[in-house]
Amino acid sequence: MTSAAPTTSTLPRSPHAGKEDVDHGRLLVQCPDKPGIVAAVSTFLTKAGANIVTLDQHSTAEEGGSFFQRTEFHLAGLPAARDELERGFAIEVAEQFGMEFRFSEAAKPKRVAILASKADHCLLDLLWRDRRGELDMQVAMVISNHPDLADQVRPFGVPYFHVPATRANRAEAEQRILDLLRGNVDLVVLARYMQIITPGFLTEVGAPLINIHHSFLPAFIGAGPYQKAKDRGVKLIGATAHYVTADLDEGPIIEQDVVRVDHRHSAGDLVRLGADVERAVLSRAVRWHLEDRVARHGNTTIVF
Repeated sequence: MTSAAPTTSTLPRSPHAGKEDVDHGRLLVQCPDKPGIVAAVSTFLTKAGANIVTLDQHSTAEEGGSFFQRTEFHLAGLPAARDELERGFAIEVAEQFGMEFRFSEAAKPKRVAILASKADHCLLDLLWRDRRGELDMQVAMVISNHPDLADQVRPFGVPYFHVPATRANRAEAEQRILDLLRGNVDLVVLARYMQIITPGFLTEVGAPLINIHHSFLPAFIGAGPYQKAKDRGVKLIGATAHYVTADLDEGPIIEQDVVRVDHRHSAGDLVRLGADVERAVLSRAVRWHLEDRVARHGNTTIVF
């Protein structure tokens, strides 16, 4: 395992990055639906001295469904008050409604690791957007099973770890990657990382994984997807960003998009257009996760 350290040529991030108000918080909740949830959450935050800025909610059914809510609020001294706020909410609200909940501070960017192989378009797009301040995250590291992208990552000042991974050494490679990730990141992004993720890895990593797939699942899987698409005369090509589960590419979908094509487009055109839509879909999915906009419900998602 080798790494490429940041150099003095590191390019600065946008001056607007990481400028969220330290007193701006988010609360994401989900529970069985019943009357009074919105009132209870709002009353608790108001009594705590918070001003609710935005509130979005969704019920899966009018009766007997599941309830989801995302609230943004401003509370003076939030960093110091957060632990007490969480304890009070657990006792006064969550216990009453059988609620799962998560508070977060908008000013604290999530720590992200990006895994890639040889394709650079999704990886470099995420690093570029992060540098511009479009994605509020701290990229802790890039890990790749190939050394090819190290020189392209170096100007961003992000550590690059080369961990060779093949079918023959998969267990050893996964353990090396887990040693790098465990306890150090809040999110792992698979930016065209062309290795199978095992159930054991998912159990131990301690953070959600987001993957980008080059189609509306599960069409044109395997090698050469765009040539397969061309051979079938497709009229739409697309991309899907989803959470990774043990069922490979069948995890909860966060975002999808398409671009229209026709008989005049070559397989090379489809690759180029596909890379464009992959970048856009993955960046949106990552941004929504970073902003605590995604709630998982079984094998689907609610995106506020």
